[in-house]
Amino acid sequence: MSKVQVVKAVFRELRRSYKTFSIEIGPLRATGVPAILLGVTGIVLASGITAALAKASPRLPETLSEARGLAEAMKSQPARLKS
Repeated sequence: MSKVQVVKAVFRELRRSYKTFSIEIGPLRATGVPAILLGVTGIVLASGITAALAKASPRLPETLSEARGLAEAMKSQPARLKS
């Protein structure tokens, strides 16, 4: 079997298998290449968020306490709607 035949066989199998990929997230449904792209995008986003949290980890407790204080301040004031 020559190298060209091996490459053709590999791509033929890839073409068959990429159609079987599917993702359903709520109302969003994707199959084939778009599903693969959504999966890769999710992995890249997760690694970016992880890197950002690892970089900001020394400041994270301070940020969380400030967010908690903001939430308590917002909760103590009743919402007013303009009429």
